Amino acid sequence: MTDSDQSNSTSEDRGTSADYRRILNESARLLRANRPGEAIAVLEPLQADLPDDPDIAINMGGALILQRKWAKAVETLRRAVDASPDNVLLWTNLAAAYLGRLETSGPKHQARAIAAYERALWIDPSTPNVHYHLGLIYKQQGNLSRSSAMFQRALEINPNDRDARFWMEKLSEQLVEREREKRQGRSQQGRGDGKRSANGRSPGQGGEGM
Repeated sequence: MTDSDQSNSTSEDRGTSADYRRILNESARLLRANRPGEAIAVLEPLQADLPDDPDIAINMGGALILQRKWAKAVETLRRAVDASPDNVLLWTNLAAAYLGRLETSGPKHQARAIAAYERALWIDPSTPNVHYHLGLIYKQQGNLSRSSAMFQRALEINPNDRDARFWMEKLSEQLVEREREKRQGRSQQGRGDGKRSANGRSPGQGGEGM
């Protein structure tokens, strides 16, 4: 057995140990109680031994996100996702870390978050909450039709998602109003063109003084 095999075997043994499960469960409990600092303190010794472990990274990344330490969360989750590229929760947490606060996120952060969310959907098209979060990003970008489609898909996955239903209905109203304003604008432009034609001037031309 090589040194690498021995290291992997040791990691697997630790990953199935009672202490491993106890620490993970305790950190999850602390996160549910909104105590991310304590969760990090519990997880750090375990993460030092198992830096690429996906379950540890998910909880550690979640704690760092709660503390708004976006860059550290990205570092933790990126390392784990490289080792476990088919783990959906790693991708959704990484997306949240890339995005940071939606209201202050820039185009690059939003693009990275969208890519990570889409990777999660590629793994599992019915991943909970992903379409909802994509809908929020597209809404922030002003892409109302795309945003509405995401909220619709979120409701197909979870018909009881009241937040998705709220935004889908609100955006539907905004899209109807936007289309009405476009029709009014085209109608007014058409009437203006007709008046200019009646005066003997083509659109875009000025008259010469007599």
